[in-house]
Amino acid sequence: MRTVTINRTTKETDINLTLNIDGKGVSNINTGCGFFNHMLELFARHARFDLSVTCKGDIEVDYHHTVEDVGIVLGQALKKALGDMRGIVRYGTTILPMDESLILTAIDISGRSYLKLDMPVRASKIGDFPVELVEEFFLAFVRHAGLTLHVVKMAGTNAHHVVEGTFKSFARSLKTAVSIDKDFASEIPSTKGVL
Repeated sequence: MRTVTINRTTKETDINLTLNIDGKGVSNINTGCGFFNHMLELFARHARFDLSVTCKGDIEVDYHHTVEDVGIVLGQALKKALGDMRGIVRYGTTILPMDESLILTAIDISGRSYLKLDMPVRASKIGDFPVELVEEFFLAFVRHAGLTLHVVKMAGTNAHHVVEGTFKSFARSLKTAVSIDKDFASEIPSTKGVL
């Protein structure tokens, strides 16, 4: 089982996170931010990752540090869980509809961190959650996981649907990328021999 636990404490957040990328989609999430909890829960379900996250952050200031730091720790956990990445499919792409929204995500677990987020929405907040923090989460995640992520909103007007569709599509693409290719289980998926 590719399972990792990371504890990270700063002056802004105290995070305990356990990730099992060979799980069943079970989650236990408490970040202090209801909408962010919901996004992480559906991420775990659609990726079929078991994910436990407890974050005590300075949410009396705002949600920025909590969202960014959970992205950091989740990215670190994924990278550690993958080890030398032997046998992984490496790539994953999903086009996911959610009502009027349609979201494309594409992932390359390349060792190179890059985010292209083309996901404009009309609203600045969903409940009390600032929509701009979606980018902060994904930036932190890709930087620490060492992967390339493209997100394209192909359609959508409702901010909640667009963001939720993005997390679901991301989860499905990541599930494919980290899965083991049984025909090449002993190989590193790169002509360089290392990722």
